[in-house]
Amino acid sequence: MFSSTPKAAPHACARFGQRLRVSNHPLVQHMLVRLRDQTTPPAEFRRMVRGITNLLAVEATAHWPTEPTQVTTPLAETIAQALVDQVAIVPILRAGLGMADALLELLPDAQVWHVGLFRDEQTLQPTEYYNKLPRSLACRRVLVVDPMLATGGSAVRTCRLLIERGVDPSAVQFLSLIAAPEGVERLLSEFSDLHLCIAALDERINDVGFIVPGLGDAGDRQFHT
Repeated sequence: MFSSTPKAAPHACARFGQRLRVSNHPLVQHMLVRLRDQTTPPAEFRRMVRGITNLLAVEATAHWPTEPTQVTTPLAETIAQALVDQVAIVPILRAGLGMADALLELLPDAQVWHVGLFRDEQTLQPTEYYNKLPRSLACRRVLVVDPMLATGGSAVRTCRLLIERGVDPSAVQFLSLIAAPEGVERLLSEFSDLHLCIAALDERINDVGFIVPGLGDAGDRQFHT
């Protein structure tokens, strides 16, 4: 079976226990082949982002509570299970938009809170340029999404914004397609209650802050820029 998880990954997984989930689903691993391939065109790249995100979401939300709800089918009344908590999706612009669209297919009633950050090419530090967080952050489940977790700077900054505005740290989950050990370490060390679900844990970041082997710039590849 194809696996994108390097030898260093089991050590990182063991350290953070259940707070770090690296998917080993065969469909996720299969789609990662096309996602990484430099010849994959933007339209197919976007499809792979959506497909992997949907599968990660199924894994990341498996523990969410439900409650009995009465529903009438064409044949009879029955009891089904519905989610208890209101959900918010927080894409880190711009690359997170493709993942947010995928999550809205599964959670059409979710709120979407946008946060825009770009990374300074010299310092590799995040700079905030857009913030559309509502005044009341009352959602009990918050999914922060960004395809690449490299240095962890943008991820940490976004989670801090949420927590400073009153979001319970234990309510926050981070979904990413590919992560570097440096980003995982920074994010999960900063927030002891946060859970992270990723498709692959790669080897490292290089001297300009890109994940190796990675897939290049996820925003550029999604939006053909």
